[in-house]
Amino acid sequence: MKTQDAPLVTGYALACVVIFVLLWITDFQIDAIVRAGFIPARFGHELILPPGTMVPFLLTPLSSAFLHGGVLHIAFNMVVLLFIGRQLEAPLGTKAMAVLLLAGAYGGALAQYLADPASAVPMIGASGAISALIAVFALIFSRTQAPAIGPVPGHWVRALWLAAAWIGLQLLLGFAGGGGFGAVAIWAHVGGFLAGLFLARPLLRWRFGGR
Repeated sequence: MKTQDAPLVTGYALACVVIFVLLWITDFQIDAIVRAGFIPARFGHELILPPGTMVPFLLTPLSSAFLHGGVLHIAFNMVVLLFIGRQLEAPLGTKAMAVLLLAGAYGGALAQYLADPASAVPMIGASGAISALIAVFALIFSRTQAPAIGPVPGHWVRALWLAAAWIGLQLLLGFAGGGGFGAVAIWAHVGGFLAGLFLARPLLRWRFGGR
């Protein structure tokens, strides 16, 4: 399978790295995280932080997906993004990949909001979008087939097993991080993964047609 033709994934990764370096050089990183990170408590409150305004709340799930908190954070995310994303973009196509990344970012933000709507801690990183890619990657390249359970088709059974395994893994990571699940936005990972599972078959039908 071709993996070299992945302009969207490569461009996204490059944009994340450039933004990270520029914010680090200009010492604007903390300010950018506050202004453009996804903060659940901002829902319904358009705050102004002098000088200038913050990114509109509805756009922060997208803007936060370009921000990272440290070298290890961005390095890990970019390695996973490039490894998985480059393998998916060839079969899915650029348009479907754009939908998947966007849905993962917003699905992750929604799950993080539902988990703690009063949180004033900014959520940043590409993890929600990447989790959506991981879900589709697992569905496409998994060699195991799940039998149907009653009226539930086998492909949905497999998706439910993947969702349960991913949620369990994220909860383990959260508990390992200590009270409040540490600094890891595990619910963003869950939300992005579920968005990927939900969109996998529709995107494949969109790309190739058929059932």
